[in-house]
Amino acid sequence: MLLGGLVSSLVPLFPLEIVLFPGVPLPLHVFEPRYKEMIGECLAEESQFGVVRAQENGVAGIGCTAEILAVTKKYDDGRMDIVTEGRKRFEVLEMNQERDFLRANVLFFEDDTEKPTPEEVAQAVKLHRDILGLTGAQQDLPTTEDTRLSFHLAGSLPLDLDFKQNLLSMRSEAKRVQAVITYFEAILPKLRRAVHVRQKAGGNGHAG
Repeated sequence: MLLGGLVSSLVPLFPLEIVLFPGVPLPLHVFEPRYKEMIGECLAEESQFGVVRAQENGVAGIGCTAEILAVTKKYDDGRMDIVTEGRKRFEVLEMNQERDFLRANVLFFEDDTEKPTPEEVAQAVKLHRDILGLTGAQQDLPTTEDTRLSFHLAGSLPLDLDFKQNLLSMRSEAKRVQAVITYFEAILPKLRRAVHVRQKAGGNGHAG
């Protein structure tokens, strides 16, 4: 079916308490029978599945497909460890419960052509590097020019899921980078204070 020039497809869904971004890796331990069946079919057909954020009232309306890159371990009882990576974003149109696992008719979508300025990109990357530096982690971003830099920046940090879900739904990389800058600028002072308090407490040998 064609809607607005984009193809609508029936996609198997894996609801999780995460938000998956395009280009961002996601390791999974698959243990529930219904998801072992679903992943088994995806492996056999070399197809992708959709990751959607699980919520109290169901699942989020925007998700991202995951491509299985490798099966790193298989267990005797059928459980498996897999490595996946986010691919294409979609909007959930209609849920389908004919199988043991959820499926949905989805509509894939892409970004518009609006790009962030070089200054905005540099600022977002610097803030990301500063945040990682507080934890002693190294920055690891794509070496080639990537139109989804915002997803790599946000996907590598344990940020608020509401923020991540909102970012996933945005159809402008320029607006996403601006949102990332605003969010990073808000949390960085709090992180610095928290690190300072921990260092001070550790240096004194007590918290008082």
